[in-house]
Amino acid sequence: MTGQLDTAVLVAVLAGGAVYLCLSRRFLRVLFGFLLLSNAANLVVLSMSGDPTGRRAAMAGPEAAPAPAVDPLPQALVLTAIVIGFSVAAYLTVLLYRIYVDSGSATMTGLDEPDETPGEQATR
Repeated sequence: MTGQLDTAVLVAVLAGGAVYLCLSRRFLRVLFGFLLLSNAANLVVLSMSGDPTGRRAAMAGPEAAPAPAVDPLPQALVLTAIVIGFSVAAYLTVLLYRIYVDSGSATMTGLDEPDETPGEQATR
């Protein structure tokens, strides 16, 4: 298989696993699904930059030759996407932890059960 086909298969497997995990009812699986999906998106952006074989590094100045250079923009976009994905994953982790503390359940089905208010407990 070629390098591009390998990357396409890897992206498809990661995205498929991410969708499967995101559709789960457990919060931890949703978090892992989001992490897999962000990695799949990073691989898509990086694979769009093309094969760097035979290309030189991007240089500025009088010594820069007119030979084809590697485009640094996809690498910068992936680096930015990694930072944004990490911060969103940290926020999602805290949000899911807070939902777990408030509801006492680590699944989405546990959110459907109504909570008792303190006034209802005192009247029983």
